[in-house]
Amino acid sequence: MKNIIGANNPPTAPEVKLVTVDDGSTGQRLDNFLLRQLKGVPKTHVYRIIRSGEVRINKKRASADTRVEEGDVIRLPPVRMAERVETTSGSATPAAAAAPAREFPILFEDEHFLAINKPAGVAVHGGSGVSFGVIEQLRIARPQARYLELVHRLDRETSGILLIAKKRSALLNLQDQFRERETGKTYLALTLGAWPANKKVLDKPLHKYLLADGERRVKVVAKDDPNGMRSLSLVKIQQKLDDYSLLEVTIKTGRTHQIRVHLASEGHPIAGDDKYGDFEHNKLMQKHGLKRMFLHAWKLQLSHPATGEALALQADLPPELQSFVSQPLRPHWAPSGSS
Repeated sequence: MKNIIGANNPPTAPEVKLVTVDDGSTGQRLDNFLLRQLKGVPKTHVYRIIRSGEVRINKKRASADTRVEEGDVIRLPPVRMAERVETTSGSATPAAAAAPAREFPILFEDEHFLAINKPAGVAVHGGSGVSFGVIEQLRIARPQARYLELVHRLDRETSGILLIAKKRSALLNLQDQFRERETGKTYLALTLGAWPANKKVLDKPLHKYLLADGERRVKVVAKDDPNGMRSLSLVKIQQKLDDYSLLEVTIKTGRTHQIRVHLASEGHPIAGDDKYGDFEHNKLMQKHGLKRMFLHAWKLQLSHPATGEALALQADLPPELQSFVSQPLRPHWAPSGSS
Protein backbone atom coordinates (compact mmCIF):
# COMPACT_ATOMS: atom_id res chain seq x y z
CA MET A 1 0.00 0.00 0.00
CA LYS A 2 1.32 3.45 -0.86
CA ASN A 3 2.05 5.85 1.97
CA ILE A 4 0.50 9.29 1.46
CA ILE A 5 2.76 11.80 3.14
CA GLY A 6 1.29 15.11 4.24
CA ALA A 7 0.70 17.35 7.20
CA ASN A 8 -2.39 15.43 8.31
CA ASN A 9 -1.19 11.99 7.24
CA PRO A 10 2.06 11.04 8.97
CA PRO A 11 3.77 8.20 7.10
CA THR A 12 3.57 4.70 8.48
CA ALA A 13 6.84 2.87 8.89
CA PRO A 14 7.70 1.00 5.70
CA GLU A 15 8.33 -2.72 6.02
CA VAL A 16 10.30 -5.41 4.25
CA LYS A 17 8.23 -7.05 1.50
CA LEU A 18 8.65 -10.43 -0.18
CA VAL A 19 7.35 -10.58 -3.74
CA THR A 20 7.07 -13.77 -5.79
CA VAL A 21 7.72 -13.43 -9.52
CA ASP A 22 4.82 -14.62 -11.67
CA ASP A 23 4.93 -16.00 -15.20
CA GLY A 24 4.14 -12.62 -16.72
CA SER A 25 7.33 -11.12 -15.28
CA THR A 26 9.66 -13.96 -16.22
CA GLY A 27 12.73 -12.71 -18.07
CA GLN A 28 12.52 -9.09 -16.93
CA ARG A 29 15.64 -7.35 -15.71
CA LEU A 30 15.66 -6.87 -11.96
CA ASP A 31 15.79 -3.07 -12.25
CA ASN A 32 12.76 -3.00 -14.54
CA PHE A 33 10.90 -5.40 -12.26
CA LEU A 34 11.57 -3.18 -9.24
CA LEU A 35 10.56 0.00 -11.04
CA ARG A 36 7.18 -1.63 -11.63
CA GLN A 37 6.90 -2.82 -8.02
CA LEU A 38 8.11 0.40 -6.41
CA LYS A 39 6.13 3.02 -8.29
CA GLY A 40 6.76 6.44 -6.78
CA VAL A 41 10.27 5.60 -5.58
CA PRO A 42 12.96 7.63 -7.38
CA LYS A 43 14.88 5.64 -9.97
CA THR A 44 18.19 6.60 -8.40
CA HIS A 45 17.04 5.10 -5.10
CA VAL A 46 16.00 1.85 -6.79
CA TYR A 47 19.50 1.43 -8.23
CA ARG A 48 21.01 2.35 -4.86
CA ILE A 49 19.21 -0.41 -2.97
CA ILE A 50 20.25 -2.92 -5.65
CA ARG A 51 23.92 -1.90 -5.41
CA SER A 52 23.85 -1.98 -1.61
CA GLY A 53 22.59 -5.57 -1.58
CA GLU A 54 19.31 -4.68 0.17
CA VAL A 55 17.41 -6.33 -2.68
CA ARG A 56 17.75 -10.10 -2.66
CA ILE A 57 16.63 -12.83 -5.06
CA ASN A 58 16.07 -16.09 -3.24
CA LYS A 59 18.12 -14.65 -0.36
CA LYS A 60 21.10 -13.87 -2.64
CA ARG A 61 22.49 -10.55 -3.84
CA ALA A 62 21.79 -9.67 -7.47
CA SER A 63 22.73 -6.99 -9.99
CA ALA A 64 20.46 -4.65 -11.91
CA ASP A 65 20.69 -6.73 -15.10
CA THR A 66 19.84 -10.05 -13.44
CA ARG A 67 16.87 -11.69 -15.16
CA VAL A 68 14.10 -12.78 -12.79
CA GLU A 69 12.32 -16.11 -13.24
CA GLU A 70 8.88 -17.38 -12.28
CA GLY A 71 8.85 -18.45 -8.64
CA ASP A 72 11.80 -16.26 -7.58
CA VAL A 73 11.24 -14.60 -4.22
CA ILE A 74 12.39 -10.97 -4.25
CA ARG A 75 13.17 -9.22 -0.96
CA LEU A 76 12.25 -5.53 -1.12
CA PRO A 77 13.76 -3.39 1.66
CA PRO A 78 11.72 -0.75 3.53
CA VAL A 79 11.18 2.18 1.15
CA ARG A 80 8.71 5.03 1.08
CA MET A 81 6.54 5.27 -2.01
CA ALA A 82 6.73 9.07 -2.10
CA GLU A 83 10.08 10.06 -0.66
CA ARG A 84 10.67 13.78 -0.15
CA VAL A 85 13.78 15.83 0.34
CA GLU A 86 14.35 19.24 1.90
CA THR A 87 15.42 22.04 -0.43
CA THR A 88 17.83 24.79 0.61
CA SER A 89 14.82 26.96 1.35
CA GLY A 90 13.51 24.37 3.80
CA SER A 91 10.48 23.34 1.75
CA ALA A 92 9.78 19.72 0.90
CA THR A 93 9.73 18.64 -2.74
CA PRO A 94 9.60 15.28 -4.47
CA ALA A 95 13.03 13.59 -4.59
CA ALA A 96 12.63 12.88 -8.30
CA ALA A 97 10.01 13.37 -10.95
CA ALA A 98 8.09 10.19 -11.68
CA ALA A 99 7.45 9.22 -15.29
CA PRO A 100 4.09 10.64 -16.44
CA ALA A 101 1.58 8.18 -17.85
CA ARG A 102 1.52 8.40 -21.63
CA GLU A 103 0.09 6.40 -24.50
CA PHE A 104 1.52 6.67 -28.00
CA PRO A 105 -0.08 6.32 -31.46
CA ILE A 106 -0.62 2.59 -32.01
CA LEU A 107 0.10 0.99 -35.39
CA PHE A 108 -0.63 -2.59 -34.30
CA GLU A 109 -1.55 -4.33 -31.06
CA ASP A 110 -2.66 -7.75 -29.87
CA GLU A 111 -1.99 -9.86 -26.77
CA HIS A 112 1.59 -10.58 -27.86
CA PHE A 113 3.10 -7.19 -28.78
CA LEU A 114 2.33 -3.66 -29.86
CA ALA A 115 3.88 -1.33 -32.41
CA ILE A 116 3.79 2.39 -31.74
CA ASN A 117 4.71 5.47 -33.75
CA LYS A 118 7.32 7.07 -31.49
CA PRO A 119 7.59 10.86 -31.72
CA ALA A 120 10.97 12.55 -32.03
CA GLY A 121 12.51 13.94 -28.85
CA VAL A 122 11.41 11.04 -26.64
CA ALA A 123 13.98 8.48 -25.49
CA VAL A 124 12.93 4.84 -25.62
CA HIS A 125 14.02 4.32 -21.99
CA GLY A 126 15.50 6.24 -19.08
CA GLY A 127 19.23 6.47 -18.42
CA SER A 128 22.25 8.57 -19.46
CA GLY A 129 20.75 11.76 -18.08
CA VAL A 130 17.19 10.93 -19.17
CA SER A 131 14.78 10.34 -16.28
CA PHE A 132 12.30 8.28 -18.25
CA GLY A 133 11.38 7.21 -21.75
CA VAL A 134 8.67 5.49 -23.77
CA ILE A 135 8.75 2.22 -21.84
CA GLU A 136 8.48 3.85 -18.40
CA GLN A 137 5.62 6.08 -19.55
CA LEU A 138 3.75 3.14 -21.07
CA ARG A 139 4.12 1.10 -17.88
CA ILE A 140 2.61 3.93 -15.84
CA ALA A 141 -0.20 4.36 -18.36
CA ARG A 142 -0.94 0.62 -18.29
CA PRO A 143 -0.71 -0.46 -14.64
CA GLN A 144 -2.66 -3.62 -15.43
CA ALA A 145 -0.06 -4.80 -17.97
CA ARG A 146 1.91 -7.73 -16.56
CA TYR A 147 4.76 -7.46 -19.07
CA LEU A 148 6.05 -4.64 -21.25
CA GLU A 149 9.58 -4.77 -22.67
CA LEU A 150 11.34 -2.96 -25.52
CA VAL A 151 12.13 -5.22 -28.46
CA HIS A 152 14.65 -2.83 -30.03
CA ARG A 153 15.83 0.79 -29.86
CA LEU A 154 15.47 4.05 -31.75
CA ASP A 155 17.60 7.16 -31.25
CA ARG A 156 15.90 9.82 -29.19
CA GLU A 157 15.58 12.20 -32.16
CA THR A 158 14.38 9.50 -34.56
CA SER A 159 10.63 9.05 -34.97
CA GLY A 160 8.70 6.05 -36.22
CA ILE A 161 7.98 2.38 -35.62
CA LEU A 162 8.95 0.94 -32.24
CA LEU A 163 7.99 -2.53 -30.99
CA ILE A 164 7.12 -3.42 -27.37
CA ALA A 165 6.60 -7.04 -26.31
CA LYS A 166 3.69 -7.96 -24.03
CA LYS A 167 4.94 -11.50 -23.42
CA ARG A 168 8.41 -12.90 -22.87
CA SER A 169 7.89 -15.42 -25.68
CA ALA A 170 7.12 -12.56 -28.08
CA LEU A 171 10.18 -10.62 -26.91
CA LEU A 172 12.55 -13.52 -27.56
CA ASN A 173 11.00 -14.35 -30.93
CA LEU A 174 11.09 -10.77 -32.19
CA GLN A 175 14.62 -10.20 -30.96
CA ASP A 176 15.69 -13.38 -32.74
CA GLN A 177 14.16 -12.03 -35.95
CA PHE A 178 16.15 -8.81 -35.61
CA ARG A 179 19.34 -10.69 -34.73
CA GLU A 180 19.02 -13.08 -37.65
CA ARG A 181 18.17 -10.21 -40.01
CA GLU A 182 14.79 -11.68 -40.83
CA THR A 183 13.06 -8.30 -40.54
CA GLY A 184 13.02 -5.53 -43.11
CA LYS A 185 13.59 -2.06 -41.64
CA THR A 186 13.34 0.96 -43.94
CA TYR A 187 13.83 4.56 -42.86
CA LEU A 188 13.12 7.86 -44.60
CA ALA A 189 16.05 10.28 -44.42
CA LEU A 190 16.42 13.72 -45.95
CA THR A 191 20.05 14.35 -46.85
CA LEU A 192 21.78 17.53 -47.92
CA GLY A 193 22.76 17.64 -51.59
CA ALA A 194 21.92 15.47 -54.59
CA TRP A 195 22.49 11.83 -53.69
CA PRO A 196 24.29 9.93 -56.52
CA ALA A 197 21.83 7.60 -58.23
CA ASN A 198 24.48 4.88 -58.55
CA LYS A 199 25.27 4.90 -54.82
CA LYS A 200 22.91 2.11 -53.72
CA VAL A 201 24.94 0.00 -51.29
CA LEU A 202 26.93 1.31 -48.32
CA ASP A 203 29.05 -1.50 -46.87
CA LYS A 204 31.23 0.32 -44.35
CA PRO A 205 32.48 -0.95 -40.97
CA LEU A 206 31.63 1.26 -38.00
CA HIS A 207 33.41 1.77 -34.69
CA LYS A 208 31.95 3.27 -31.50
CA TYR A 209 34.09 5.57 -29.37
CA LEU A 210 33.72 8.20 -26.65
CA LEU A 211 34.51 11.90 -26.74
CA ALA A 212 36.50 13.51 -23.93
CA ASP A 213 33.25 14.40 -22.15
CA GLY A 214 32.06 10.79 -22.34
CA GLU A 215 29.53 11.32 -25.13
CA ARG A 216 29.16 8.44 -27.59
CA ARG A 217 30.14 8.78 -31.25
CA VAL A 218 30.50 6.44 -34.21
CA LYS A 219 32.85 6.60 -37.20
CA VAL A 220 33.59 4.69 -40.39
CA VAL A 221 36.81 2.67 -40.22
CA ALA A 222 38.83 0.61 -42.69
CA LYS A 223 37.56 -2.87 -43.57
CA ASP A 224 40.60 -4.45 -41.91
CA ASP A 225 40.20 -2.47 -38.68
CA PRO A 226 39.88 -5.01 -35.83
CA ASN A 227 37.46 -2.66 -34.02
CA GLY A 228 35.15 -2.26 -37.00
CA MET A 229 31.72 -3.88 -37.10
CA ARG A 230 30.38 -4.67 -40.55
CA SER A 231 27.48 -2.34 -41.36
CA LEU A 232 25.31 -2.56 -44.45
CA SER A 233 22.77 0.02 -45.67
CA LEU A 234 20.80 -0.04 -48.94
CA VAL A 235 19.84 3.35 -50.37
CA LYS A 236 17.11 4.29 -52.85
CA ILE A 237 16.18 7.81 -53.92
CA GLN A 238 12.49 8.47 -53.31
CA GLN A 239 12.42 12.14 -54.27
CA LYS A 240 14.85 14.85 -55.39
CA LEU A 241 14.22 18.24 -53.77
CA ASP A 242 16.54 20.88 -55.22
CA ASP A 243 19.46 20.85 -52.76
CA TYR A 244 18.15 17.83 -50.85
CA SER A 245 17.40 14.15 -51.41
CA LEU A 246 14.65 12.15 -49.73
CA LEU A 247 16.03 8.64 -49.36
CA GLU A 248 14.64 5.24 -48.46
CA VAL A 249 17.35 3.53 -46.42
CA THR A 250 16.98 -0.16 -45.60
CA ILE A 251 19.41 -1.38 -42.97
CA LYS A 252 20.67 -4.96 -43.00
CA THR A 253 22.58 -4.47 -39.75
CA GLY A 254 21.47 -2.51 -36.69
CA ARG A 255 24.55 -0.58 -35.59
CA THR A 256 24.41 2.52 -33.41
CA HIS A 257 23.89 5.67 -35.55
CA GLN A 258 24.40 3.52 -38.65
CA ILE A 259 22.32 5.51 -41.13
CA ARG A 260 23.52 8.86 -39.80
CA VAL A 261 27.20 7.97 -40.10
CA HIS A 262 26.93 6.11 -43.40
CA LEU A 263 25.17 9.01 -45.14
CA ALA A 264 27.44 11.66 -43.61
CA SER A 265 30.53 9.69 -44.67
CA GLU A 266 29.42 10.11 -48.30
CA GLY A 267 29.29 13.89 -47.91
CA HIS A 268 25.50 13.97 -47.59
CA PRO A 269 24.60 14.32 -43.90
CA ILE A 270 21.04 14.03 -42.67
CA ALA A 271 19.20 17.33 -42.41
CA GLY A 272 19.06 18.53 -38.80
CA ASP A 273 21.55 15.96 -37.46
CA ASP A 274 23.20 17.61 -34.45
CA LYS A 275 26.01 15.05 -34.17
CA TYR A 276 27.18 14.30 -37.71
CA GLY A 277 25.48 17.02 -39.74
CA ASP A 278 26.20 20.46 -41.17
CA PHE A 279 25.72 22.57 -38.05
CA GLU A 280 25.55 25.96 -39.78
CA HIS A 281 22.99 24.74 -42.28
CA ASN A 282 20.97 23.18 -39.48
CA LYS A 283 20.46 26.69 -38.10
CA LEU A 284 19.10 27.87 -41.46
CA MET A 285 16.71 24.93 -41.66
CA GLN A 286 15.39 25.69 -38.19
CA LYS A 287 14.31 29.10 -39.48
CA HIS A 288 12.42 27.28 -42.24
CA GLY A 289 10.59 25.03 -39.79
CA LEU A 290 12.84 21.95 -39.54
CA LYS A 291 13.71 21.88 -35.85
CA ARG A 292 14.68 18.18 -35.58
CA MET A 293 16.69 15.53 -37.40
CA PHE A 294 14.97 14.25 -40.53
CA LEU A 295 15.17 10.52 -39.85
CA HIS A 296 12.02 8.41 -39.55
CA ALA A 297 11.53 4.66 -39.07
CA TRP A 298 9.03 4.29 -41.90
CA LYS A 299 8.41 0.61 -42.67
CA LEU A 300 8.95 -2.67 -40.85
CA GLN A 301 8.36 -6.14 -42.21
CA LEU A 302 8.34 -9.03 -39.73
CA SER A 303 6.68 -12.32 -38.87
CA HIS A 304 4.11 -12.41 -36.09
CA PRO A 305 5.89 -13.90 -33.04
CA ALA A 306 3.08 -16.36 -32.30
CA THR A 307 1.43 -17.18 -35.64
CA GLY A 308 4.27 -16.61 -38.09
CA GLU A 309 1.98 -14.43 -40.22
CA ALA A 310 3.81 -11.89 -42.39
CA LEU A 311 3.19 -8.36 -41.13
CA ALA A 312 3.98 -5.08 -42.88
CA LEU A 313 3.86 -2.00 -40.65
CA GLN A 314 4.10 1.59 -41.82
CA ALA A 315 4.29 4.94 -40.04
CA ASP A 316 3.70 7.94 -42.29
CA LEU A 317 5.96 10.96 -42.05
CA PRO A 318 5.01 13.18 -39.09
CA PRO A 319 3.61 16.62 -39.97
CA GLU A 320 6.79 18.56 -39.18
CA LEU A 321 8.81 16.47 -41.66
CA GLN A 322 6.11 16.36 -44.34
CA SER A 323 5.76 20.13 -44.05
CA PHE A 324 9.46 20.68 -44.76
CA VAL A 325 9.33 18.34 -47.76
CA SER A 326 6.23 20.08 -49.15
CA GLN A 327 7.24 23.72 -48.71
CA PRO A 328 8.14 25.49 -51.98
CA LEU A 329 11.19 27.30 -50.61
CA ARG A 330 13.95 25.65 -48.62
CA PRO A 331 17.35 27.13 -47.75
CA HIS A 332 20.09 26.56 -50.35
CA TRP A 333 22.85 24.18 -49.29
CA ALA A 334 26.40 23.98 -50.51
CA PRO A 335 28.96 21.48 -49.14
CA SER A 336 31.44 22.85 -46.63
CA GLY A 337 34.47 24.27 -48.39
CA SER A 338 32.64 25.09 -51.65
CA SER A 339 32.32 28.64 -52.87
